[in-house]
Amino acid sequence: MRRELTFNTLDDAVFECRRLLATGYLQTGNWNLAQMCNHLRLTMQANMRGYPAWMNMMGLPLRPLLRRFALPRLLAGNSINGVRTAGIFVPLDNLDDAMELDKFEKCVCEFKQSSSPLHAHPGFGRMSRERFNQFHAAHAAHHLSFLTPTPH
Repeated sequence: MRRELTFNTLDDAVFECRRLLATGYLQTGNWNLAQMCNHLRLTMQANMRGYPAWMNMMGLPLRPLLRRFALPRLLAGNSINGVRTAGIFVPLDNLDDAMELDKFEKCVCEFKQSSSPLHAHPGFGRMSRERFNQFHAAHAAHHLSFLTPTPH
């Protein structure tokens, strides 16, 4: 069962990851904290450095529909469940929570400090830096909603 979770910023996502690491968590989805941090970092890095050409080619025909229907749902905290991610963004099983969280936090800092143009998302296209911030925060909230802090 998922919990309700919304982030206004990527800093909120990092804070929640730190809280989950400190308290422990119950996993109700397919990925643990390390895997989620890894996935979120990889998707942010692709946004900063570029997506593979094949992803852009495959996403282009679907872009108008995804931008009109899927993106608003994601940004509103009502992401579509069960959508498979590209293999390059699927994390390994044997990752360490603390190490992957540190890498994710460094990536968030790089993302926030960078003034370089961001690459268009394969499915959603070009967005402003502010919209990409909202996108990545909502993406993080979607994934982290499958982890529930362990009660003390």
